[in-house]
Amino acid sequence: MTDAPPPATRRHWSAVAVPWAAQLAVAAVLLQTLYFKFTYAPETAYIFEGRGGRPAATAVGTFELVAAALLLCGGRWAAGGAVLALGLIAGAIFTHLTALGIEVKDPATGEGDGGLLFGLAVAVAVGAVVVLAYRWKQLPFAARLLGEGRP
Repeated sequence: MTDAPPPATRRHWSAVAVPWAAQLAVAAVLLQTLYFKFTYAPETAYIFEGRGGRPAATAVGTFELVAAALLLCGGRWAAGGAVLALGLIAGAIFTHLTALGIEVKDPATGEGDGGLLFGLAVAVAVGAVVVLAYRWKQLPFAARLLGEGRP
């Protein structure tokens, strides 16, 4: 008897499509907001006023860019990107719930966004959780948690 590895098993198409769809959606939202953070648009200035200003907006944008890039790499990189995105967006959701409100008002016109930014933050959080649901075992520390790592 040989110690040959078991034959490769085929994964259901959804095990590939669902995490990739979530990764692409989360990355798209994160990338779409970079223009506003890096140019320090009036909406961004209003949101980050009293929260670190332009340096904070630029730092958050930089981390969002890294998270989006990791999500687009796939595999264990996507799992790391999902963790980073979830941490960033948890801060955004917390800020909405404690200081900004669900609806953010445009400082120039006084018009609200109808909760769009908050909705996008929740969508990013849900998408990141979906990615992690499929890819959490690919995180570097997951093997240790499962007892599969080296001693």
